[in-house]
Amino acid sequence: MDQTFLDTVAEITKQAGRIVEDIAQSGFETSFKTGDDPVTTADHAANTYLQSHLLELLPEAGWLSEETRDTEDRLTKQYVWIVDPIDGTREFVERIPHYAVSVALAKDGEVILGVVYNPAKDECFYALVGEGAWLNGSPITAEYKMGLRESSSEVPRLVALGSRSEIKRGEFQPFEGLLEVEAVGSIAYKLALVAAGRAHTTFSLVPKNEWDLAGGVAIIHAAGGRATDKTGKPFAFNQRDTLTNGSLAATHADYDEVLQLIQRVG
Repeated sequence: MDQTFLDTVAEITKQAGRIVEDIAQSGFETSFKTGDDPVTTADHAANTYLQSHLLELLPEAGWLSEETRDTEDRLTKQYVWIVDPIDGTREFVERIPHYAVSVALAKDGEVILGVVYNPAKDECFYALVGEGAWLNGSPITAEYKMGLRESSSEVPRLVALGSRSEIKRGEFQPFEGLLEVEAVGSIAYKLALVAAGRAHTTFSLVPKNEWDLAGGVAIIHAAGGRATDKTGKPFAFNQRDTLTNGSLAATHADYDEVLQLIQRVG
């Protein structure tokens, strides 16, 4: 995979995002898969577009998407597209600009390419692992410890991005006084923001699906950061069971500190 291939995937992902925004303007229907987990006509339209164009680009690849019925055929493939047409559908429905189209390509269980596009903000993060990561054409890095913010007590704290639902459920309460937590919806978008050096870390102590993580994990890796499950175990993608044991991503310089904090407090 080369830069031209990455640019093509990025353009396909951006076009899916434009479809999402067009539908947002014209109106969409919302239903619920289980409980309060929404899915909209925009999710399905973006998924159809991505599946058609990404498999045309790499026909030998398998397919794993939140909005496509899964089959075991993908488990026989060396390459697999891992896609979330709208990561952060709840934010999309509420018109909170923290949702994203997430696309990853995995090879033999490891992500090698990722694109995360937030169409509400026109922010496109894209990366080739081993080659680099970019935001709207400018290189990004997650290697170094970002500048610490001062809390009201003048004690520097790490900035962590957490989901609105997990914050509401109190899952970050054990970290009060240790982290400065900011609410962001999409998991993929949170990962991309850490890759761009806009926060020290993002993590979740509850299971996540591969399609939530794959695109953002690729960008974290390509930007020099680190991403694992919540215990520090590397991710293996295109598994029969798509649920992971939580997630942890951080700048390279902050990762060990955050992992130790989770082990001590989480």
